[in-house]
Amino acid sequence: MMEKGKILVLDDDPIVSLSCKRILGAEGYNITTVERGEAALNKISNEDYDLVIADVRLPDISGMTVLKESRIIKPKTDVVIITGYPTLEDAKESITLGASEYIEKPFTPDFMINIAKKVFDTKGWILRQAFINDFRNYTIPSRDTENPVIFYKEGTWARPIDNNLWEIGCDLRYWILTGNLMYVDFIKDLEKFTAGEPFARLYTGTGQSNDLMAPMNGELREINTKVNDVMAVLLQEHLSEGWLIWLARVFPLGE
Repeated sequence: MMEKGKILVLDDDPIVSLSCKRILGAEGYNITTVERGEAALNKISNEDYDLVIADVRLPDISGMTVLKESRIIKPKTDVVIITGYPTLEDAKESITLGASEYIEKPFTPDFMINIAKKVFDTKGWILRQAFINDFRNYTIPSRDTENPVIFYKEGTWARPIDNNLWEIGCDLRYWILTGNLMYVDFIKDLEKFTAGEPFARLYTGTGQSNDLMAPMNGELREINTKVNDVMAVLLQEHLSEGWLIWLARVFPLGE
């Protein structure tokens, strides 16, 4: 199998490191694993990696420090932050420092493969122009530098936009694995979102429903009324990979 690129995995949990090595190695990537942040920085300084996957909590220095230093040492190297303890503060900091993604553990093998594909795809998974023109107000490109997605949790994401509003949505790379997606149904009469509680349900062709959990507290300001139309076209045109759909816009409330 032709080698696709070099990836450095930084995590002190051997199960996570081994999983990444097996999953991404099987896809043709050259994987190196380290357990400590200083070791990772040494590797980054002396070798060229296309992607660094770094945990936040490490035995020595923080994964955030590794992210910050790596952007100085090798600014062209993409960094994905993974964590078992996600917070909006860490998510915002990681993106501010230049991370490509901020992802909660555990994650499925297919989800991690899609993340790697996204980073290595120089086209950025761009949809054809006609589709973008029709649905530019209802979908979010995976590499939106103006308003980047800063928080992932169980297939749900959030990002700040203008006028102190936040968008909350779902990541189709995550949910497409559950089966044929059919439609999204919002919980009726919901005016406020509570972090960790459902605000909508995603239904599949097999009749299975999955609760979409709010990643933050917020007061509902707008619902994406075109979400099911967009999803239907995405599935029909096989364009779902790499795209995010916003579902609601909320005004953030205190924890």
